[in-house]
Amino acid sequence: MTRTTFFTATTLDGYIADEHDSLEWLFVQDVREDGPMSYASFIQGIGAMAMGATTYAWIGDHLRKTGEAWMYDIPCWVFTHREFEPYGEGITFTSAPVAEVHAEMVAAAGGRDLWMVGGGDLAAQFADAGLLDELLVSIAPVTLGAGRPLFPRPYDLELTELAQNGSFVCARYDVVGPRA
Repeated sequence: MTRTTFFTATTLDGYIADEHDSLEWLFVQDVREDGPMSYASFIQGIGAMAMGATTYAWIGDHLRKTGEAWMYDIPCWVFTHREFEPYGEGITFTSAPVAEVHAEMVAAAGGRDLWMVGGGDLAAQFADAGLLDELLVSIAPVTLGAGRPLFPRPYDLELTELAQNGSFVCARYDVVGPRA
């Protein structure tokens, strides 16, 4: 069964990006590529992914600055009302409802899982539609005080796995449902 996971990193005070939508805080953290709950092990089971416009714009800025190429070889849906250039193959821009796109993603994933890249609001929209199964969160030992929240809705979660990877506390949670 295909599962949908919001795999992300957050600061200790619950932000995935700073108030300027930067992730620079993340790239100075100690993490082991072969460590528990690592990106390398996670991405092996992923068949399709989705991200919001702000995340896609940040990736585009990063690619232009570094000269790197689009790093994904799986289908990607970008939820947006803006016009963007595709940075790689297999990118679909959409403003369709998440439930409609989720069905397309499941079909494209070929039995593999789905990755909600970010942001937190988009992941919460999938949760609101009953389509987000879990959060896999790496918590960094840094605080920002402001920025983009990890998950901007009141939800109950159930801890199913806990580990340390470098300086990160890594936690896997099943999505139970909205708080009553």
